[in-house]
Amino acid sequence: MLFSNLRKGLLILFVLCSSITYAQTNLAQINDELVKSFTIKDTMFKTPYVDIDEWRDTPVRHHYIHGGFTGTDTRFSFYFPAKEKYQGHFFQYITPVPDNENLSQGANGEGDKIGFSITSGAYFIESNGGGKYGTGMPGSGIDATIGAYRANAACAQFSRVVAAKMYNTKNHIYGYAFGGSGGAYRTIGGLENTDGVWDGAVPYVLGSPMAIPNVFTVRIHAMRILQDKFPEIVNAIEPGGGDIYAGLNDEEKQVLTEVTKMGFPSKAWFAYKTMGLHAFPVLYPGVAMADAKYFKDFWLVPGYLGADPANSVHKARIQQSSKIKTIITADLAEKFELPPAENAGQSRGTADAAWKSIGGAAGGMPVAFQLEDKLPAANFLGGDLFIKSGAAAGKKLFVSNISGDKIIFSNSDIKVLAQIKVGDEVLLDNSDFLAAQTYHRHQVPGKEYHVWDQFRDSTGKSIYPQRPMLLGPLFTKAASGVLPSGKFKGKVILLGSLWDSEAFPWQQDWYRTKVQEYFGDSTDAHLRIWFTDHANHADYVIPGDPGHLVSYLGVLQQALLDLSAWVEKGIPPPANTSYKLIDGQIVVPANAAERKGIQPTVTIKANGNESTVVNINKPVVFTALIDLPPNTGKVVSAAWDFEGAGTFGVEGKLIVDSKIASRVTLKTTYAFSKPGTYFPTVRIASQRQGDKKTPYTLIKNLGRVRVVVK
Repeated sequence: MLFSNLRKGLLILFVLCSSITYAQTNLAQINDELVKSFTIKDTMFKTPYVDIDEWRDTPVRHHYIHGGFTGTDTRFSFYFPAKEKYQGHFFQYITPVPDNENLSQGANGEGDKIGFSITSGAYFIESNGGGKYGTGMPGSGIDATIGAYRANAACAQFSRVVAAKMYNTKNHIYGYAFGGSGGAYRTIGGLENTDGVWDGAVPYVLGSPMAIPNVFTVRIHAMRILQDKFPEIVNAIEPGGGDIYAGLNDEEKQVLTEVTKMGFPSKAWFAYKTMGLHAFPVLYPGVAMADAKYFKDFWLVPGYLGADPANSVHKARIQQSSKIKTIITADLAEKFELPPAENAGQSRGTADAAWKSIGGAAGGMPVAFQLEDKLPAANFLGGDLFIKSGAAAGKKLFVSNISGDKIIFSNSDIKVLAQIKVGDEVLLDNSDFLAAQTYHRHQVPGKEYHVWDQFRDSTGKSIYPQRPMLLGPLFTKAASGVLPSGKFKGKVILLGSLWDSEAFPWQQDWYRTKVQEYFGDSTDAHLRIWFTDHANHADYVIPGDPGHLVSYLGVLQQALLDLSAWVEKGIPPPANTSYKLIDGQIVVPANAAERKGIQPTVTIKANGNESTVVNINKPVVFTALIDLPPNTGKVVSAAWDFEGAGTFGVEGKLIVDSKIASRVTLKTTYAFSKPGTYFPTVRIASQRQGDKKTPYTLIKNLGRVRVVVK
């Protein structure tokens, strides 16, 4: 009898589940009904459709919807939690540039946007941002507003129709956009230029309208001149270091001062060996196209660096003719021991796919050329290869590196590569790339951009010749459709990284001033700014050297949760990070109670000091003091890496202060068996609810100390 009733119960449950599943998964069949329910002012996106509708079990169980808009290249993916887990809002990821609507699939752990959203009771949206018609560069003729925010807004609006049908609700569905770097431009552009689409946003590592190309040019200029001095500079920056200007000549001191006052965070120089050019190879052709005359004036007109015959830029200049001796394909790269090329904005897989699309053989895509002549030894950071003969005559390729008689290129036109043959005459010339490195000096904007004050005299006049137009705002408009105004409806939590070598941290403050101009005394009711120490530009689980950097993904996730609580429940998020802007640098208090924001601070000592000298096999006493900003949770983990392995294999024992609940201490000993200079590091994490098991909302930081072992 019991078995019979159990079987009947299971049968009923199966039927119920089947009917629920059917009710929630037949959206493709009722596409016409959804379209009729959808109204939008932007008629370009008036006809949405659904072409995939299914339940998926990874990374967590969710209801997946894929579709697009008829007559456009815009595509979207929606990821819905089960009805019992849904909490009435969505999180929408805005990519740095229009990308792929399936980009977040396959991630896991802390970097899993889908899993985080579903676990948090939100459905998740991503789109291709308008596809091939969504990417506009200055002069491209493409309507930048499509990729900037219109395609994403249409996806958000249609998602509400789908969600209302799926969850059988008429309640307002709250929506929050988040995006970093170029995605921060696009996130803000969307919030400022739409009405009723998003209730709030979390832009992160934001640039200003003057960021491009200037943050890259000033950095690359410093990289060229300081290349041989970086080891000493980095050593001075580390705990127990000294004066970063010690041992520099006048030119080197000047350029280090210049890049620091422009906002480059000095501590980020630890990564000078791997820093590379980032996005500049993609932007460089746009600068050359928009202001071609500059590259002639640089070498001829007084006031430009190249016009000074005594300047070191002339020693770095290469203009060498030769012929192609060998075409080095991807399959041969290892044999020729080539250093890797940078492909900013393009993955190796994307490049290979493009090569195959024009009939190229797998592994046969050229990645470098061997020339008939050896190239001069120089600190070569980039340049152009002009093709002088053959089918590609008149074309040019960007060269990212040279090695002996070999040139390595990146972000190259596949069709041009296919035309180049052995014996073709070429000219390697880095003149324009050298000129570009001081372009920022000739782009002095208004006085609200304080980092350019170093290029103004006492009367406010520019000390260098100025170009007829500012390129930064043109690039910004290409990304966000319009320039940021600070005028928005809703609420924003803006995140910056104190070690960001691409979007210099002061630019978060620039946007704060725009918001304050609009909201005045009520700014804090609409905006929060949180800075993350030891974090760079990358929104990766492992953003770089783990001995120097932590991921800010946990901060981003907590910001989304705090934003939704702020908007929906009126619960204010933790206070702004307290900071000062001094000579281009964001300076924060050392103590968490004064710094505020949500990141814990760490102070580490070795034998009571930030630097100590010991003998081999002599135990060193390490202590760490961890402080939490008010009401930001509990410290849930701490781990040590004593010898720089990057593995943090020694767990730290957390001791909560008996008098100050927000303070935790660590103490341990370690003996070094080999002589050398070490930087033992402790990495810690806090979590709002004190949850030690969740991979999400972990707010990380680290501390370093110097130990010299003799």
